[in-house]
Amino acid sequence: MGKVRAVKTAIKIILGTTLAAAVFAAVWFGTSSLGSRLTQNGLETTEQNLRRGAVACYALEGRYPDTLEYLTKNYGVTVDESKYIVYYTVFASNIMPDITVAVR
Repeated sequence: MGKVRAVKTAIKIILGTTLAAAVFAAVWFGTSSLGSRLTQNGLETTEQNLRRGAVACYALEGRYPDTLEYLTKNYGVTVDESKYIVYYTVFASNIMPDITVAVR
């Protein structure tokens, strides 16, 4: 009987450890997935806000903003520069600028 009890105890320990590892892995991957989704949403929101600001400038002034600084200063668009890099390329004042936002 002592041997059977030892085997049952060992099985319980192995199952408990495996279950704990599975729960830990599920939580780890779940939070990683959530973080990447939040980052992607932040990128999209920042880019949309920049485009809306540029269109608002065009509607009010008849031209697109010459620089990103002009857009942020005069139209209240903010960019978290610690998280994102903005590539703002102007071709002409009557053509929508090329706006790309990337993770820093």
